[in-house]
Amino acid sequence: MSEFENVTTPPPPPVSGAPSAEERQWALFAHLSALVGGIVTSGWAGSLGCFIGPLIIWLVKKDTMPFVNDQGKEALNFNITVGIIFLVLFLLTIVTLGIGALLTLPLMVIVGLAWLVFTIIAAIKANNGEAYRYPLTLRLIK
Repeated sequence: MSEFENVTTPPPPPVSGAPSAEERQWALFAHLSALVGGIVTSGWAGSLGCFIGPLIIWLVKKDTMPFVNDQGKEALNFNITVGIIFLVLFLLTIVTLGIGALLTLPLMVIVGLAWLVFTIIAAIKANNGEAYRYPLTLRLIK
C-alpha cells in the first residue's frame, strides 16, 4: 500500500460550459438575497433592501465567476424593475389623494406575489446550473 492511496482526490473539474458547484451556490445566494433583503428591510426601506443583496454579490463575484455575473445581473435587474413598479404605484396612490389605492393596492399584492414566485423559481434554476431570465424585466445592468 503506497502512501498516496489514502489521499482523497479533489472533485473533478466542471464540464466545459457548466457552472461549478460554487458558482451555482453563489448564483442561488444572489437570487435569495433579494428575499432576505425584502424581509429584513420591509418595515423601513421597502423594496430598497431587495436589490442590495444581489448588488453586493454581483459586485464581489462578477469578475471571477461568469455564471454569478450573469445571474447576479439578472436578479439585480429584476429587483430594480420591481422597485420601480412599486414606486410608480405608490406615487399614483399619492397623486390621486388615496383614491387610486383601490387600484394600486391590489396591484401591489399581485406584483409582490409574482416577485416572490419568480425569485424562488430563479433560485431553484440557478442551483440547478440553469441560467434563468425573469419575465418583463428591464435590462438596466448589462
